[in-house]
Formats: sequence, C-alpha cells, structure tokens
Amino acid sequence: MTSPSHNATPGLDVLHEVFGYEAFRGPQAAIVAQVAGGGDALVLMPTGGGKSLCYQVPAILRQRAGHGTTVVVSPLIALMHDQVGALREAGVEAAFLNSSLSFDEASRVESQLRQGRLTLLYAAPERVTTPRFLSLLDDLHARGQLALFAIDEAHCVSQWGHDFRPEYRALTVLHERYASVPRVALTATADALTRADIVERLQLEDAGQFVSSFDRPNIRYRIVEKRDPITQLFRFIEGEHAGEDGIVYCQSRKRVEEVAAALCERGVDALPYHAGLDAALRQRHQDRFLRHVAADDGAGLVMVATIAFGMGIDKPDVRFVAHLDMPRNIEGYYQETGRAGRDGEPANAWMAYGLQDVVTQARMIDESPAGDDYKKTMRGKLDALLGLAESTDCRRVRLLAYFDEASSACGNCDNCISPPDIWDGTEAARMLLSCIYRVRQHSGIGFGAGHIMDIVRGKATEKVAQFGHEGLSTFGVGAAWSEPQLRAVLRQLLAIGAVTVDAQAYNTLALAEASRAVLRGERTVKLREAAAAKAPRSRGSTPKATGVAATLDVAGQARLAALRAWRSEVARSHDLPAYVIFHDATLAAIAERAPQTLAELDGISGIGEKKRAAYGEALLQVLKAPL
Repeated sequence: MTSPSHNATPGLDVLHEVFGYEAFRGPQAAIVAQVAGGGDALVLMPTGGGKSLCYQVPAILRQRAGHGTTVVVSPLIALMHDQVGALREAGVEAAFLNSSLSFDEASRVESQLRQGRLTLLYAAPERVTTPRFLSLLDDLHARGQLALFAIDEAHCVSQWGHDFRPEYRALTVLHERYASVPRVALTATADALTRADIVERLQLEDAGQFVSSFDRPNIRYRIVEKRDPITQLFRFIEGEHAGEDGIVYCQSRKRVEEVAAALCERGVDALPYHAGLDAALRQRHQDRFLRHVAADDGAGLVMVATIAFGMGIDKPDVRFVAHLDMPRNIEGYYQETGRAGRDGEPANAWMAYGLQDVVTQARMIDESPAGDDYKKTMRGKLDALLGLAESTDCRRVRLLAYFDEASSACGNCDNCISPPDIWDGTEAARMLLSCIYRVRQHSGIGFGAGHIMDIVRGKATEKVAQFGHEGLSTFGVGAAWSEPQLRAVLRQLLAIGAVTVDAQAYNTLALAEASRAVLRGERTVKLREAAAAKAPRSRGSTPKATGVAATLDVAGQARLAALRAWRSEVARSHDLPAYVIFHDATLAAIAERAPQTLAELDGISGIGEKKRAAYGEALLQVLKAPL
C-alpha cells in the first residue's frame, strides 16, 4: 500500500497504513504531534469524533521510536475485549488486564508486557493503582519502556462530572511516580467547571488543551411533554425507527424492567440492562446489542437501560436514543444522546419529561449526603437542563451554549422544524406563586404541586377541604386554565428559579428569590402550548440517510447486502461486533467502487495494510459472486 506523500504531519503514515484513513480530522493532527512528542494533553472531543486515534496513533509512534508500551486507563471492563480486538484486527499488538481473565491468562499478558511485546495495554483504574501493577510499571519505567498514559473518560475524576468515580482520584500516582511519562486525558463531555477539576485532579496544568466543537449536527433533538410515556415511546419507535437499533434510558432499575417488558409485549425486541441484573446476563445483553446489525436481518433491537449502560459504547448504527425520564444534568443528556449516530448518519435524540421528573431530580439532590456547595452546583446543572427542556428557541443553540460554544439556529431540532405556539403564562404564574405563599401563610406548612393546582383551579377535593383552603383568596382564580397548562407554568417557574422543591418536606413547593420579579410584574413567563403535540410544519420528523449507501444503485445495494452478510460471518467467527471488522461506510465505499483487484482497494477509507492482507481476497470473491 502506498503511503501519502504529505508525510510532514506526525502520524499520517500510521493513520494510513494501520487504520486506513487518508487524513486526520479537526484537532487530531495537533493532538498526535503534542502527545507523540512527549507532551501532556487534555482532549475534549464529542462522541464519534475520533478520540481513540488521539492516543492510539501516538502509542504506535512512540513504540516504534523505542519508548515501549502505552497504558490505557479505562473504566470499561466489559468493552475492553472489543477495543483490543479492533486494534488486533488492524495489526496492532494490544491486550487488556481485567477481572474477566483467569490467573493464567493475566499472567500471560503480564509476561507479554515485561517482554515489550505490547503496543497498548488496557486496564481499569482500580487495577492500575494496585501494588502489583505499579511494580510492573516500575520495571518498565526503569528500562525506559513506559511510553504513554492515556486516561480515557477523564470526567470520571471530577465530582462535578456526571459520572464521578472515586478510583480515578488515585490516578495522581501516575504523574507523581512517573513524571517523565507523558499523559493524555480524554473525555467527550465536560463543562468549564468539570474541565478545571480534571486539570487540578490529574495535575495537567501544563498540558495542551484541545477542545473540539461539541456539535453533533446529524442528531435531531426533540423533547416532548410526558403524558402516557410508554405509549409515546412506542409510537416514536414504531413511527420513526421500526427495524432500527436504539437505546432507551430510564431512571430506575424497576422502570427499566417495566419498559422493556412493555415494549416486548407490543412487538418491539427489547433487552433490559441495569446493575441489578446478574453480571453474566448483563454481558449477554450487551454483547447481543453491540453485535446486532439491523441492516443484516431487517429487525431492530432496543436496549432499555439505566445509565449503567453506555459509557464507551462504539456501536455506530444506533439510530435513536430516547429518555423516558429526565437525566440529572446537561452533561449526562449530551453524553447519552451522543451514543446515537456515531457513523455520522442522521439519528434522533428524543426525550419525554414532566413536572414529576423535575421534582424527583430535585429530591435526589437534596437527599444526597453531599455538602451544600455540591448541592448548589447540582441544582444549577438541573436548572440548566430544565431550561433546555422548556426552551422555545433552538435546542442546539442552548445545548452548545452550556459548553460555552456559540452557534446559530440549527434547523434540525423540534423547535426549529416546528416552532411551538407561545402563550403568555405570566398571569397564571402570579396566581400560582400567590397561592403557594398564601397556603404557607394559612397553614404554616408547604404543599405539593397537585394540591396547589387544585386550589387555583377551584377543585374542592377532600384534602383542600381538610385544610380549609377553599376559603383562600386564590381558590378558583385559575379555573380557566387546564391542569397541563398549569403544570407547564410550574415547570417554567422551577426553570427560572422562582419556585423550589423542598425534598425534606415531602416535595412541597416554596417561593424562591426570582418569584419577586414575577409577582411585581417585572418579568413575564412565556410558555409553549401545552396542547397535544403538533405535526411538524415543515420537513418530516424522521431524518433521512445521507451517506454513500443511500446513493447506491440497485446493483450497488446488492453488493452492499452481500458484503454485510460476509462481514456478519467473519464477525461471528472472531467473536467481535461487525463494525470492528469494517464499518458500514467502508462496505458502502467498496460496494460503490466494486474493485476487481487488491490494488483497487487502496484508498478506501477504513482499509489499512493488515485488513487488506487479511480480507482483501475474500472481499473480491464476494464481489465476483453472482448477486
């Protein structure tokens, strides 16, 4: 295979020869140059942006320069097998050390490490900091054979991040013990606060910082008001993603089980995944999902999961991510929705949320054993997510602004495609705020949202009568508004900080500082219509495929189907997901070009030297076979 002539860029030969790509994307070239040259780096790059290459290419370069092995610290024990498998498919010597290995297997890997036979070694953070592992690193370091530390999912080190893991804090030992060894910390999601915490905790003050755009333009964001959530979810899947793979996130283990069962009853193939399941069953479900290719059998597979599932998921053909419960913050929402459309093809991020979601998340914050500063920060993050959910302007602009990135209206979110009707809820807001105040004044205690709305709407329930709230001046003043409208107003009041939820007092409502401006008429409250969801005014709600596969003629589609069938057989025999063998984009490019010789495979993205040698002849035979 001929290498590109523009070899001045460090690592370009490796990128082409090993991974089969012609050029780096975005800041990859600068990151590779920094890290391969022995410098530290903090890399923020969205899911699907190519973070792995930012340490894999330097690892190969430094190994070839005689610096030895790169250690990749990753919390993804269940996925190391596939990550290492992908590197081996590309001709890179890699291995992992984790609890899935027997004593003999682990001993063999340790022996390979000592002998300098590994380019990359993956290990979990809790293993890396054990005396046994540090002893191995001491030996490598003494011989000048410790090339690089790559700390993946680096946001796990921060208490402000959405997935804090205490074992990450102990990774400071790597810099303290091996100060001369460069480090690269990588994450897909970190706001400014989390970013600063990563730098401090991992002692990366002198590291180069590389922050890519957080925009995922192929993802369409849609947020709907929760009414009958399982039915809404089913209609979304059947109406827009029948026969496609997706992930549904739920707040609790019980909810996961209920939703998976309900989808199966309605004919959707769904698997539950949460930390309470038997580890072997959890692994089987994960493997089945990762290895499933909807295009191969025409059937979709849906993973219904808590946030225990997903970090590091490389499956490229996830066509949708749905949230049936509100996440904890925007970082979590961004990270989870980012698991859709990793192949660059159009995908949907759909969420149903309601007032109870806000109350539940607020209660979880208030009931946590954390300190006041932490709770205050988490409430601010929840408020930002609520603001995103309640927004009437472009979702993407709001989402990117949270990460300090300016943008313009995207034209590809629900608010852009079908601008919501807006109504002035200021008067309703003032009535609700007045009612909350007068109820506390009258009874000396607070009450929940349902009770407040009953009073405002003039519903003489048994509870209203019991506390004598029929006699309040606010009883019945909002009879003209429906309960969904008042719920929308309450959500907005929570979003702007005019109302708080007291989790310690049975989720009762209380006035907050921002209520003053609303009550005085100094601030208006504008809301989207709380009516049934409208049909889009323009463009369909299902994104259309845009890649090479969508433009193939009939013969090309037949070649692609034959290539996919061949890939499935190879993947099964190697016990790897199909995309580890070849991505869909690579197969589509082969189907389009229809090469007849090995030389004609050169230049197709995703075919490195090892893969061409291993699979080239087989690919040509598939293309020559009668279709």
